[in-house]
Amino acid sequence: MDSRLLDPSPWHAGELALQTRSGVEARMDEIGRRVLRDHLIDQHREFYPLLPMVVLGAVDQDGDVWATLRAGRPGFLHAPDAHRLTVELAREPADPAEAGMEDGASLALLGIDLATRRRNRLNGILSRHPRGFDLSVGQSFGNCPKYIQLRQVQFVRDPSEPPAVAPTWSSELDAPARTLIRQADTFFVATYADLPAGRQVDVSHRGGRTGFVDVGEDGWLTVPDFIGNRFFNTLGNIALNPRAGLVFADFSTGGLLQMTGAAELMFDHPANPLEGAERYWRFHPRRIVWRPDALSIRYDFAEWSPFALATGSW
Repeated sequence: MDSRLLDPSPWHAGELALQTRSGVEARMDEIGRRVLRDHLIDQHREFYPLLPMVVLGAVDQDGDVWATLRAGRPGFLHAPDAHRLTVELAREPADPAEAGMEDGASLALLGIDLATRRRNRLNGILSRHPRGFDLSVGQSFGNCPKYIQLRQVQFVRDPSEPPAVAPTWSSELDAPARTLIRQADTFFVATYADLPAGRQVDVSHRGGRTGFVDVGEDGWLTVPDFIGNRFFNTLGNIALNPRAGLVFADFSTGGLLQMTGAAELMFDHPANPLEGAERYWRFHPRRIVWRPDALSIRYDFAEWSPFALATGSW
């Protein structure tokens, strides 16, 4: 018998529960042992220095999780060795995720190139240094390019220059926020689970045709879970811990809509299910921050993902 089969599962209890419910647990055990790594392979070490933007997921002192986007000139991400990624970013006090980026914190990172649809996810422990921080690699794995819309990037100011407009905080989605969400074809979600081995944070991309996220009158967001790699990192975390953080970007202005709140899984399809959706989940924001001009980059839409199906009407 392969001795690896006697090792603990590469997936945690929440991920296993979703895989079992979908009937793929045996297959995913095999895949997980092959693709979940405790180091960066050369392909990913070469990928990160090419990026002008990174997605981060962090947990603040209240246990709330936030997703954020940070921009930098290519090269601000680089891997000195296979077990750590160096992130050269100044502190950003206006970003609520910053509170979860202290020395020793658990952090999630998504390297994603919207111009090529390449992406790599990793999580680990943050170590501060004068130029930013290092992230030790707890888990690293690639993701397929499904549902990523192609975009071309340009810088509009030096990334070291802070935004000129202060953030606005609220507890409810106003009309502009609802419009941004309803018009979005992309967002990012951060979740986490406190496991016997320690806290594991994840941040993930979600994409679909414009309108794939529904905003209810009661303020709940309903999100389809389209067919994917069946890792169930996001939904598995939600199964264990209902806290989540979402970020929607206005790619034309650099504005970021960040929110943290409660998430729950849905296994019954809504009245008008979207094409390609296997299941759904919901999110209700508790704290919301709008940060105009937060990003020093702008993305111009180039091409729909061939997997981003027409959503129709909710």
